[in-house]
Amino acid sequence: MKTKKYADPALAKARREQVLSAAAECFHRKGYHGAGMAEISRTAGMSAGHIYNYFDSKEAIIESIIEQDMEEMFSIFQQFEDHPSDVLTALLDGLNMGVSRHMDTGSCVINLDMMAEANRNYKVATLLRECDLKARTRMRQLLISDRSVLKNQPEEEIESRINVIFSVMAGLLLRKVLHPELTEETVLIALRPAMRTLLMPFEQAQLKAQ
Repeated sequence: MKTKKYADPALAKARREQVLSAAAECFHRKGYHGAGMAEISRTAGMSAGHIYNYFDSKEAIIESIIEQDMEEMFSIFQQFEDHPSDVLTALLDGLNMGVSRHMDTGSCVINLDMMAEANRNYKVATLLRECDLKARTRMRQLLISDRSVLKNQPEEEIESRINVIFSVMAGLLLRKVLHPELTEETVLIALRPAMRTLLMPFEQAQLKAQ
């Protein structure tokens, strides 16, 4: 994505973040198609022409929102990688953080709208798939590292575990939308032992269950 250069990079960054925050609010309120550049500019308190100094289009704004989300996700992966204990302990210790992030109906609803847009917009679909690929790659690196009890498991099994884990976490938002009273504490009661099973060789998980 091309952006113009400014004499004051800090001010340009602040303005871009101002636009992204306003756009996220608009997308949350009206959806991707309902929130035009005029709506975003009013919410940001900037003229549409001023916004075009920082973003070429609404699609470019979406691209930046996806990039921000990816940076946040990678910072979480970095915490797992820097954890002093084994991968199983690191992921279980950080499970509440992941649950909180995926049950945040303030920001994650925007992602739902982006998923819907991906069915119509090839570029948005490509960006989301690239993000998912990078996330799966980071997760795979964790699960096959020397700190993981899954390091000797077949590649097909590792891939299956990753897809199930990601599916469970992504599904939390839908449950929260449909069941607003659902709490993170309630989810963790069943999710923690289920995740432990997915992060251990099945033989070990069965022995622990006995």
